[in-house]
Amino acid sequence: MGGKKIIKKKEPEPVLKEEKSEKSRVYSAEGVLGEIVDVLGKTGVFGEVNQVMVKLLEGKDKGRVIRRNVKGPVKTGEYIMLLETEREAKPIKAR
Repeated sequence: MGGKKIIKKKEPEPVLKEEKSEKSRVYSAEGVLGEIVDVLGKTGVFGEVNQVMVKLLEGKDKGRVIRRNVKGPVKTGEYIMLLETEREAKPIKAR
């Protein structure tokens, strides 16, 4: 009755690349390279998310500095890949 279940590993999904012709967007899940300029602070219920300022190094918004929330350990000067660059995070409010 209490036998072990065998769970199969999922195969990784392929990177999404859809290229259409003439006057249409190119969709890809590759992302845009950004450099962390400043770590502003921690946010989230348990402080698990860091709010950082990221300078975009490529793409249509090259050179722009945006505020983003990043999960995991980060330091100033590290590089991250952003899947989208349109949205910015709201500033952290002081209590």
